[in-house]
Amino acid sequence: MTVTADRSVTDQPPRRSRRRRVAVAVVAGLLAAAGLGTGLALSLGGSGPTPASATAASYGYYQSVMGRYGSGSMMGGGLYGWMMGQSGYAWMMGSANAPEWMRGQDLPGFMMGGESDPGSVMGRLFADAPGPRVSPSEATRLGGEVPAGATADRAANRLTFTSSDVHLVVLASPSMPAENFRIAGMTNPTVVVPKGATVSIEFVNADSDMAHGLVVTASGAAAPRMPMMTAPPAFSGAALWFLGESTSAGMHTGTLTFTAGTSGTYQYLCPVPGHAQEGMAGTFVVSSES
Repeated sequence: MTVTADRSVTDQPPRRSRRRRVAVAVVAGLLAAAGLGTGLALSLGGSGPTPASATAASYGYYQSVMGRYGSGSMMGGGLYGWMMGQSGYAWMMGSANAPEWMRGQDLPGFMMGGESDPGSVMGRLFADAPGPRVSPSEATRLGGEVPAGATADRAANRLTFTSSDVHLVVLASPSMPAENFRIAGMTNPTVVVPKGATVSIEFVNADSDMAHGLVVTASGAAAPRMPMMTAPPAFSGAALWFLGESTSAGMHTGTLTFTAGTSGTYQYLCPVPGHAQEGMAGTFVVSSES
């Protein structure tokens, strides 16, 4: 794909993002050819193969979103024409790495429309994206249940699994305006799993005006505004980049599945810029004890 820069257009994507387009397009093409996809609820890298029809639905919805900006110089083959293709899809939705707007790049100004928070913009744009949903009552029930095989220590704010098959539900921002996670009725608890466990996390975005996601990363100090600039997923499949905001049709949900193969202390956090700083982060421990 050839991109011709029109310097009369002020809303230009960052230069370093343009240098990455060829590599991103190749990755996206390989994923499409392999029949990999995740629905717009997940990243292209996602938690494993899904039917090609899911990929087609995701890409089709993405193109419909981009098409809302018209067919003029912004999206009709000029400076931003590349965003209608696979390279733009990967730039916006993510691949094995986070979307570029989570990695220090800016969303195009014509998308922001005077809004300063990319989480608000992406939440609204992808509110009607395809994919599974749950009702508010079902989300409340799931967020309050202690998972099978787990022990909840509410005094210590800790959820401990001893089984090698771990299933849990994470609700994002269930009590607005607070930005946090609810797991087994606790807020941002420490989650402990045994080394080698297969971990399946059902993630629900309970926020009605914001996009949220979930990533397990290497632990560090207080999360920076853009943690995905320096903190990739700690395990393959341990990232769901973002879900659109909830609507009257329900709350978007998606699943992360990964193997906790290396013991240590990690973080789970929302990768949307600024959200980890606001409180959407917790500790994830892979214990070497059987």
